[in-house]
Amino acid sequence: MLEQTTLWGTEQTRRVAPIRQGLLKWVGSKQKTAVPIVDAFPSRFGTYFEPFLGSGAVLGNLAPQSAVASDVFAPLMEIWITLSKDPDMLKAWYADRWQMMMTGDKVEVYEQIKASYNENPNGADFLFLCRACYGGIVRFRKRDGYMSTPCGIHSPIPPQNFAKRVDLWVRRTRGTVFRLADYREVFEDARSGDLIYCDPPYSYSQSILYGAQDFSMSQLMAEIGRCKDRGVFVALSIDGHKESGNYTFELETPAGLFERELMLTVGRSMLKRFQNPGVSMDGEVIADRLLLTY
Repeated sequence: MLEQTTLWGTEQTRRVAPIRQGLLKWVGSKQKTAVPIVDAFPSRFGTYFEPFLGSGAVLGNLAPQSAVASDVFAPLMEIWITLSKDPDMLKAWYADRWQMMMTGDKVEVYEQIKASYNENPNGADFLFLCRACYGGIVRFRKRDGYMSTPCGIHSPIPPQNFAKRVDLWVRRTRGTVFRLADYREVFEDARSGDLIYCDPPYSYSQSILYGAQDFSMSQLMAEIGRCKDRGVFVALSIDGHKESGNYTFELETPAGLFERELMLTVGRSMLKRFQNPGVSMDGEVIADRLLLTY
């Protein structure tokens, strides 16, 4: 795939192969649609910003030379910051917990690690939990933030395979600065010619996932408008349709804010599969909107 990735005013053309191995298992990851999302980016832009980082699928596929990637969720950003500063520690976090699971009762060890996380939220436990939990569905109780996802039926990948992924992601994110920050703070740093990609919690499908209950879509729209006014490119992924296209989510956007809209097919709903065990998900096809201010 030929990508145009530039520093503003200095066009650089290079070939970036899509990245298929995620560092984290993460429901709502844009791994399946990362390539068409990147294809929709401007051919020339300055610093790349991704303020709702999650699994970082778009960041990994883009492999930008200059980027700021952030999230407000501290355990998640502890993982990404450690990837940048001490990747060997990240490998050790995973290997230690994987070894515990392999030498003990799988579900019992998982619950021990989950209890450790819930007592003191931290990146080391969260890293293993998101790879070992059911379908990568990181679910929290609204009332107290307790992670409640049960152990997955799959076997987490062995440490040597995870270590290879760490090395791959270190290379892909070499030009990225990772920050624990609210998206509004990050938006303020973007200047004319920069690019912001937003993948916020979805209002319809992710109300039980981290941070979704505290998120205001109308406030995000206002912030995007201010960025557009000062010449920042903004791309926004948001709810599209579900159930084989029979239901389209309504999303009110300020008039004139977005210039283009693309619909990208994601596939079947893993969240619905988790909520309805044993039920066929053939009718639960999901699509995302990609809204562009340019």
